[in-house]
Parts: sequence; C-alpha cells; structure tokens
Amino acid sequence: MKHDSSALDRADTRLRHDEGIAGMVRGFIDRVRSGDLGMLPVAIGLILIATVFTSLNPVFLAPNNLVNLLFDAAAVGFISLGVVCVLLLGQIDLSIGSMSGLASAIVGVLWVNLGIPLPVAVLGALASGAIVGLIYGTFLNRFGMPSFVSTLAGLLALLGLQLYILGPTGSINLPYSSPLVRFGQILVMPHWLAYLLAIVPGVVMVVLGLRTIRNRATAKLSNPGLGVLLFKAGVLTLALLVVVFYLNQGRGIPYMFGLFIAMVIVMNYAFTRTKWGRSMFAIGGNTEAARRAGINVNFIRLSAFMICSTMAALGGVLSAARLASSSQQAGTGDVNLNAIAAAVIGGTSLFGGRGSAWSALFGILVIQSISNGLTLLNLSSSLRYMITGAVLAIAVIVDSLARQSRASHGRA
Repeated sequence: MKHDSSALDRADTRLRHDEGIAGMVRGFIDRVRSGDLGMLPVAIGLILIATVFTSLNPVFLAPNNLVNLLFDAAAVGFISLGVVCVLLLGQIDLSIGSMSGLASAIVGVLWVNLGIPLPVAVLGALASGAIVGLIYGTFLNRFGMPSFVSTLAGLLALLGLQLYILGPTGSINLPYSSPLVRFGQILVMPHWLAYLLAIVPGVVMVVLGLRTIRNRATAKLSNPGLGVLLFKAGVLTLALLVVVFYLNQGRGIPYMFGLFIAMVIVMNYAFTRTKWGRSMFAIGGNTEAARRAGINVNFIRLSAFMICSTMAALGGVLSAARLASSSQQAGTGDVNLNAIAAAVIGGTSLFGGRGSAWSALFGILVIQSISNGLTLLNLSSSLRYMITGAVLAIAVIVDSLARQSRASHGRA
C-alpha cells in the first residue's frame, strides 16, 4: 500500500510539473513528433516567404503593400473557407472558380443592366450558389456520383452559363462610387476600432479559459493552469496589436478582410462546438461508422456542398467589387488552384477528417504572399502558377507524411 501511495505521489508530482509553460512547450514538441504539425508549416512558410521577397524587394513588407495583400486575400479566402467544408468530408469541389465567376456575372447583370437593387442582386448571386451546391449534394446522395465528376461537369456548365449571361460584350463595369466597390477597394477600419478588435481575442481566450480551468478542477482533471492561459492570451494580444500598429502606418485594416476573419471565427465555432461540425469530422474519418452511429450523412453532405458553393459565390461578388467589373475572366485562371491550395496548405487534409476554418485564413496568406511577391518582382504569371503548384505538392506530401507518422505513433 505504501509503495502504491508513493507511486501515486510521483505521478501527481509529474502531473504538476507538466503544468505550466514548460509543460506546454513539451506538449507541443510531443505533438509535432507524433505528426500533429498544426500551423507550424504555415508559420515557417510565411517567415521564409517574407525573408526571401523582402531581400529581393523591400517593398514587400511595406505597410500599404500588406494592406493591398489583405484586400486581395479576402475574396479568395471566402472561397477557400467553403472548400474546407467539403475537404473535411473527403470530397472536392472543382467548380468553385466557375461558381465565383457566375456569381459576379449575376450581380453585374441584375444590378447594372436590369437596375435591380444591389442587396437583391447579391442575394440572388448567393442563392444561385446554394442551388448549385444542393445539386452536387443530391447527385452524391441519390446517385452516388463522385464529387470529382459532378463538380468537373459543373465547372464547364457554370462557365458556359457565365459567358451566356454576360453576352457578347463580355464585361460589365460596376459603379466606382457604389458601396460594393468602395467596400472592395478602399474602405478600412478606423484605428481605434482595429485596436479594439485586436484586444478582443485575448479577452475571450481568458474568459473561456477560466471557465475551462474551473470545470476541469471541479472534475479533478489536470489543466495547464492560469499562468499558461495568461501567457497565451498575452502573446496573442501583443502580436495582434503589433500587426495592427504596423498596418495602420499605411491605409489600415480592410473591412473586407475583417469580414473574412469574422466568417472564419463563425465557421470555427460551427466546426468545433456544434453537433454539425463534429459530424463533419466523423464522416470524413469513416463514413460508414458515422452512419452506424446515427449521423445523418446525407444531410451533412448536402449542407457542406451548399456552404461551399455559397462561399464561392460570395467570393465572386467580392472579387467583382475588388475589380469594379464583372467579366468573362472572373473565376478563371488560378482561382481554383489558389482556393484549394490555401485550404490544404493551411492544414486541411485532402483525405478528409482533419482541418479547421483557420486553415483557410493562414493558407490564403501564404498563397497571396507568393502571388504578391512574384508580382513585385515583375515575374510572369506562368512562373507564379508553377511555384504555387509546387507549394501545393509540398503541402500534400507533408500531410501524407504527417498521417503516416500519426498512424505509426498510434500503433506504438
């Protein structure tokens, strides 16, 4: 009995020793060794990108250039956020670029050509996205059509519809003085609002962390402790304040990027705190097991494709606002590649069952940083495509190696 008591005391001592900042660091190292890399590859990638492009052109890290980067990142970021939904299920949507182009065309035709109020035109574009997603989900649920095939067919059909709607002119100019174009090109937050929003995440982290600590203490479970919580919140708040301060030396934080961040937070809550979100991960991990557990697989699939296409439509509307036009070129080029690559580079697995809303944010920052840096160097778009494709390939390789490491660690 005395031997058992001393063993428990030693275990309790180790448990208390693991609590705190040192324990947090050891836990992070253990997760990385087990293959759970989290956002580490993205952080390393952003540091390397910033170092290389700044050494080649110091303008890259200029405040106003970073502000422009955030404007450009927001539109494709919404599309990537929708892609995360279908990737979590182990599915794919190859028509997101065409859907965004069609949405921009719908807004231009309804608003400019037909004189329909702007809010109604935008809602019409978003509704078209939801309908397209409903069709994809129905094809998968009712006929078992692979999403790769249905969305590839949709890519061509939506592109044709976009060209048909725009007509022979092929382009519609949006009024520069309109609220939509101003939102996509020049509207930024006042400095006081940007600083206030930078403080909010740290405060929320402390409030929620205190509640978690209290609940775990009541259940007699270990927790990292108040010191770790305050350390994390302090580092986060300081980092955000530094970013806001630096960007405010230029034009400031774009409202469009702030809207993107808000949507990421909403989707993160949906993925992590709701039954719907947990069902997404379960289906992506093992569809048949999720079905036997009572999850409505058909409904989850339907909702995921509808959200994905609606987000693509929203991204198309914001892209039109950014360019002040709806044209045949909208949604073409590297839009598909950038949106899917952003989700994967940010940490969402192509194999399903793993990812987060934050992957869309961090991934699009990587993609847009590469695009922006290459543009500053006056390099051709062909080189940008090749480099972005190489980065995507590297991200998939890292994801595959991480999966293998987690599997071997689990067997061990």
